[in-house]
Formats: sequence, C-alpha cells, structure tokens
Amino acid sequence: MRVLALSPGPVLAQLERLPALAAVAEALGAMVQVACDPKCRAAWELMPGFEKLIPFSFESNPSLADWTNLLGCVREPDFQACLNFAEGQSVNLMLSMSHIPTRVALSGFASTDRIALGQGWAAQRIAPFVEALGCSLKADGFRLSLPSKALENARAELPAGDGPLLLMAPSGASNDWPDQRWGALPEAVRTRLATLRSRSLSPELKLVERAAAVACADVVLSSCPLTQLLAAYSNVPLVALGGQARDLPERAEIRCLGGEGPLTTIGEDDVLTALGF
Repeated sequence: MRVLALSPGPVLAQLERLPALAAVAEALGAMVQVACDPKCRAAWELMPGFEKLIPFSFESNPSLADWTNLLGCVREPDFQACLNFAEGQSVNLMLSMSHIPTRVALSGFASTDRIALGQGWAAQRIAPFVEALGCSLKADGFRLSLPSKALENARAELPAGDGPLLLMAPSGASNDWPDQRWGALPEAVRTRLATLRSRSLSPELKLVERAAAVACADVVLSSCPLTQLLAAYSNVPLVALGGQARDLPERAEIRCLGGEGPLTTIGEDDVLTALGF
C-alpha cells in the first residue's frame, strides 16, 4: 500500500507531521511518498516508512505546468490514500483528477474525508488525519530513525570524559538568548557539577547531524524550535528557551522557559534551575 502526503510549509511543519505519517506507515504497512519543497527532504528521511520525495514547492506560486507535472507523479504509483495538508483550488483540481480513492483534508471540494484538527500539542493535533484511515496517533511515542553513520559521527564529536553531556543549540536569531550567556553557562554548571561535558551546535548544522547530536546528549538546552522538536522525538530531557507548551509533549523532562517574553529577560539562574541545579 502507498500513501501520499501533500505537505507545504517549512522544515518545522514537516517535522510536526512525521509522527502522523509514521503511524500510518506502521499501522497499514504502507510506504509513504511526500510532495514538498526539496529543501525539506532531510526531515522526511528521519521517518521510518518514508519511500520517496516528490519535489514540489507549494509556496513558490506553482504554474499550471507544475501542477500538471505533479499530477503525473501522483497518478503513476498506485496510491490508496492521500493526506492533503495543502489548501486552494489548484491542489483540489489536481487531486480530483488523481484517481486516489481516499483523500483526507481540512477542506476542499476534492476531499472524500473532511476533518478538523484535534487537541493536544503540535504533532498530536494532526491525529484526525490518520484516524480517517482507521489508524490512531500517539505522537508522544514517536521516535526518529537515524542512520548509524550519523550516530557514529556524533559520538566522535563528543567531548572527552564520562560526565553528563549538556547540548546547547542556539537558534542564531537576532532575538536569541545572548551569546555571552550561552558561553558562560557551562562553567556556571560546572561549579555545581564538576564532571559536566558540554557541546554547542551551530545553527547551520545539517538536520540529520543535529538529530544525531541530540540523540547522544543527556540534556538539551535550546532556543531553536527544530532542535526542541528533535529532542522530544529522541526522548531526551529538554529545556526549551522561548518554547511554548502547546508545541511540545507534556513530560516532566521537558520544561519551557521564557515563552511569553523576550529571551534576553531570562537569567542564568533561571536556566540553572530549569536544568535541575
């Protein structure tokens, strides 16, 4: 069985959809093909059951020729179902000519099943899409599928020692927690835990390398939404600077700090307390 996902949006939106498509792949024994911006490929390569990416940029004002090419791509395999996260007349016209028997979406005349978003955190709210196919979604239980080589490389980058590893991942945005505080934090922690090891990730690091680094950490401190979600998917304790509880699963090991105001107002002591020191 093959399932198609029409998936507009940035990398973060793609990551939020991984648990839903992984649940479909597992429950139905399906292979999943995804039409999305090719810049987002790395996100889907972290999902078990992912078969193929169909390059299509929904945000680039696709021409009639682009939609015709996409129709050709989705007509060729034998798709039994489509989860359509896109909206608009063009995508509905394309789907109406696709011969895919089950088409799930929030709206649109080509939909065979119209649903509304559910409750819970970002990845869980997508549950009605998979429920329309007779599946269930427990997004909190989703785990990434990481290449062994990426994990080996991440372990090779670990600082020497056998103490716990604090992984810091700034967003690099202009309104991020100040660089000076990121730089001073490891020494502040070492005054309370001398064996602490620390590593800081560049905001430019590739997604799979970022995910592998997160998987090797004992605790993650991050203001980067992508890294925060990767930590949730890796079941690694997380302090999410600027994070919102509605975007992450409810766990004792996940703490959101400063989500309602500027990150510059978060003090070092606030972070140390959130980290458990």
